[in-house]
Amino acid sequence: MSTLKLRLENQKNPVADEVAALIAVVRPILMGTLYALKMDIVKELGAHEKIKLKMLPRLYRRGDGDCGICFEYAVHDALRRGEGSVLDRVDDALTRLCNIPGNKVASILFGAEKGGKIDLIETAKELLTPDSRLRYGSKGQPAKLMKHIDAIAAAFRKPSARTALPYSISGLWKADLFVGHTDEDRWVGTTVKLNRAALEPARGLRIGIIPAHQGRSDNVVKDEQKNLVICPLPYDGAFMEVFYRGWIVVQQFIGADAKLPKEVNLPGSADRFVAQCLVDRR
Repeated sequence: MSTLKLRLENQKNPVADEVAALIAVVRPILMGTLYALKMDIVKELGAHEKIKLKMLPRLYRRGDGDCGICFEYAVHDALRRGEGSVLDRVDDALTRLCNIPGNKVASILFGAEKGGKIDLIETAKELLTPDSRLRYGSKGQPAKLMKHIDAIAAAFRKPSARTALPYSISGLWKADLFVGHTDEDRWVGTTVKLNRAALEPARGLRIGIIPAHQGRSDNVVKDEQKNLVICPLPYDGAFMEVFYRGWIVVQQFIGADAKLPKEVNLPGSADRFVAQCLVDRR
C-alpha cells in the first residue's frame, strides 16, 4: 500500500511581511537622512556614528534633494539585499540592453562619496578587481574601472580634475551607483533619479534608474536621445510604494520629535508599528 504524503504550506502573516518590508527600506532612508546633515554640524558632534536617533529632529533640516539621496541609498540597499522588484529590472537592463551576461548582480554606492561621507575606494576594492571592466554607451575598449576609480571620485570634487578622465568616460563622475555582474566582472555607471526629467546623459553613464509613473510604460527600454537604458522601478505593491511609505514614516517620526506620530499623521498600523520600533531605539 502506497503512503500518501502531504505537504502543508502555511500562509505568511501579511502584516508581518509588510512590516519587514518597511523596516528594510527605512534603514537606508535613515542612513540617507543621517548623511544629508550639514557637515559642520556633524563635525561639532564628532562623527556620523556618534549621532543618536533621538538627535535627528534637532539636527535635520529638510532640503529639496534629501528624498533623492535616500532613494539612492534605498536602491543600492535593495540590490544588495536581492529585492526582487528591483533586482529583476536591473538584471534585465544589464543582460538584455547592456550586453552584460551573468547571474550575480552587485552595486557600489558612489553618490554618497561625492560628499566625502562614505569611503568609496575601500568599498569598491571589495568588489572590483584589476580586470573589472566598465561598459559605456559608445564603441571602444571597455575601461578598467579600478584603474580610474580615484580619478572619478576626484573629478566630482574638483572640476579641474575632470580633464584627467579618458574621453570615453568623461562624464562618469555623475554616477550615483556602479552596478554589474560580479561573475563576469563587468560594470556600468548608473544614475538614480526620482524625476525622469532630471536624468542627464553623460559619457560613461549607461543606466538610469527612476520610479515608474502612471500613464507611462514601466518597461526597461533604451532612450536613444539620452543614450541611457531607462530602468523604471514598479510602484503598486512593489518597491516604490514601500519606499515612499518608509520616507513618510521617517519624516513623521522626525516631525514628532522622535516620538510616535499622532494617528492622523500616520494612520496605517504597519507604518505605526515601524515608527514605534524607531521610538524604542531612540
